[in-house]
Amino acid sequence: MKTLPPGLQTHLDSGATTLAWCWRLIRADATVYGFTDHDRDIAFDGTTFGAASGFTSSDIRQSVGLSIDNLDVSGALQSDRLNESDLAGGLFDAARIEIWRVNWAEPSQRLLMMSGSIGEVKRGETAFTAELRGLAHALDQQQGRTYQYACDATLGDARCGIDLDDPAFTGSGAVAAAATRYLFTATGLDAFAENWFAGGLLSWTEGANAGRQMEVKRFSLSNPSAEIELWRSMPSPIAPGDAFTITAGCDKTFPTCQAKFANAVNFRGFPHIPGNRFVLAYPVSGDPGNDGASMNA
Repeated sequence: MKTLPPGLQTHLDSGATTLAWCWRLIRADATVYGFTDHDRDIAFDGTTFGAASGFTSSDIRQSVGLSIDNLDVSGALQSDRLNESDLAGGLFDAARIEIWRVNWAEPSQRLLMMSGSIGEVKRGETAFTAELRGLAHALDQQQGRTYQYACDATLGDARCGIDLDDPAFTGSGAVAAAATRYLFTATGLDAFAENWFAGGLLSWTEGANAGRQMEVKRFSLSNPSAEIELWRSMPSPIAPGDAFTITAGCDKTFPTCQAKFANAVNFRGFPHIPGNRFVLAYPVSGDPGNDGASMNA
């Protein structure tokens, strides 16, 4: 149950209201945006909520308990702060969002209706729809570590211990020719082995995609160039001469950790856990030297 501030309650009781919706969006890089469905800008808490943003929202669905509250927010891709390129580039993935009900004539009279994070985003030619997930969504996610065969560390983090600044694990290249926004050939990487960067991360340093990153799906050599395929298309076209850095990929298995990175001591998985074959094993007779009790998997 929400408690209305006294000023807002008095305003609602008056019977003639001046209310508007305001959305505050906080990206992972701490960049803050404000939007409102009012025809004039509204400012409070250090944020200016821009008018004519094209934002609309569905009804807020809230419930008692731990079920996940959610709604959909729609908007036109017409703002210089919110455009198709930024959405496609993942800059708003998991961004935090606050939804306020505000008296636009007196912004100090306001109420936080819902807060959460951005979930699935669907983009069209001129508009987008974003799913807003309530705070209870975090309780639906896996927390802590689990016993599993694969390593659960991120390559290069403190638990992994690999130094990705080591020239053995990071390369620099430039685009020679681009077939699509996710497939291109590059120069400068002929010193590395086949598939060395498969599963790694490519970061653009020059070109229309500068500052953006994407995971590498495939890395193959065809001297003196290399062919790189990304998992998803880049927001902007890839052009010859675009420069990038690329880090080695890790498939999270113990053999790769041991042979490729010489880092078995820091492996964060459990490679000796018995698999399904052990669980399904059953005793059979036939080996007299073993009193008729051998295991057949």
